[in-house]
Amino acid sequence: MELPCFPCWAAMGSRAQIIDLMMLVIDVTKGMQTQSAECLVIGQIACQKLVVVLNKTDLLAEGKRQAAIEKMTRKMQKTLENTKFRGAPIIPVAARPGGPEAPETEAPQGISELIELLTSQIPIPARDPSGPFLMSVDHCFSIKGQGTVMTGTILSGSVSLGDSVEIPALKVVRKVKSMQMFRTPVTSAMQGDRLGVCVTQFDPKLLERGLVCAPESLHTVHAALVSVEKIPYFRGPLQTKAKFHITVGHETVMGRVMFFSPAPDDFDREPVLDSFDFSREYLFQEQYLCPGSAPAATDCGEADRKAGQAPEGCCPRQQWALVEFEKPVTCPRLCLVIGSRLDADIHANACRLAFHGILLHGLEDRGYAESVLPTLRVYKLKHKQGIVERVMDDCSVIGRSLFKKETNIQLFVGLRVHLSTGEQGVIDSAFGQSGKFKVHIPGGLSPESKKILTPALKKRGRTGRGEAARQEDGPERPEPAQPVALSLSFKRYVFDTHKRMVQSP
Repeated sequence: MELPCFPCWAAMGSRAQIIDLMMLVIDVTKGMQTQSAECLVIGQIACQKLVVVLNKTDLLAEGKRQAAIEKMTRKMQKTLENTKFRGAPIIPVAARPGGPEAPETEAPQGISELIELLTSQIPIPARDPSGPFLMSVDHCFSIKGQGTVMTGTILSGSVSLGDSVEIPALKVVRKVKSMQMFRTPVTSAMQGDRLGVCVTQFDPKLLERGLVCAPESLHTVHAALVSVEKIPYFRGPLQTKAKFHITVGHETVMGRVMFFSPAPDDFDREPVLDSFDFSREYLFQEQYLCPGSAPAATDCGEADRKAGQAPEGCCPRQQWALVEFEKPVTCPRLCLVIGSRLDADIHANACRLAFHGILLHGLEDRGYAESVLPTLRVYKLKHKQGIVERVMDDCSVIGRSLFKKETNIQLFVGLRVHLSTGEQGVIDSAFGQSGKFKVHIPGGLSPESKKILTPALKKRGRTGRGEAARQEDGPERPEPAQPVALSLSFKRYVFDTHKRMVQSP
């Protein structure tokens, strides 16, 4: 059993739900394997109903067959207990008794019962012919004297004889010459139908699998903004800058991700799954936030909210990722996206599916890093801590340990700092050459702060330091009676080409 490439699941969006039921086929002699579990995970994402088929029952010893089937049935029931498919029907069959080498006279076992079960489980589905035509092609071949036939499933919209259709991966448009459904000629077809479409002057070798659509209805994207949700069975964190196999549209390509969340005040905001708002601000995350990614906390701290950082133990209701593809992909908007680690050991008994989501906005411009990303307002919170070295006058202090010696302090002039004594100041200028700086305090120091900052004279040796340092520090250093901290907080937008520092009003 191979891991499916799930073309239909990845291509369908909220308007193209065409999977009515999933049939999970299990080898009764082996039970659930890693890839079977991954199929079950995808089923939980993509559909609402499940039927479990225990196949190869003919390989069980006849005297112990029924007991083995019952044992495997109980195991599967336990497996499904914590999924949306709890209580799903489980049916034993032998689709090909004796295996592929068995004579054709060997009749399948349990198939008629399976067909009856499927018929009872699936009501007549409601399909929507509106919207642009989109078809997932799983086979392409030529018929001499007629043309090239593409067979597949219509995911959305409808198609009629004479319509023009596009193979978007090749940028090729052709007219529909004829159509068949189950070997019966038809003049039109709609969402959910299995269809064969015949076109002319197209080499079938150019398309094995892929998408066919109404002309110009699909776009090729180099990156995408995706609403994401971690798959709980995936072990370990989802790290920003990590690479995943990204299944989207009809393709699986490598992609690098960057996770971000709402600003902390919006953590409880209702998720929006059909659009992305470029006017809002978002908080950069080193990894996807989930309860296990931070120490537990009883509630979201007010101080964290004011600082604009993600409070410990708090998780937003919606998170996003910027996914940058290693090669362009063609896909519909609002399609399903699945991030996986398919290079992981298949025998490791670990889920390789890491996250899933909905593609909200595709970045079509090859130069999106310059044209689009600067409009994406994702910021990092920067915090620096220093101390007050001494008081100059009632409205000025000298600070140190906030910047390195080589820092260009001029870039920070005008930014607000907070004293641990309660006052707010503004960085006024550099002071000397050692990373010290002057802070202006518009409201002046309070009497209590002055008392704390009252210096106590201490002798400090300056052996080995230059004359400039002695002039700056003086032979005797008046220091505060106790340390007073200086804190500087600011935002830096990830995609701001000027790397500006911004403070909230």
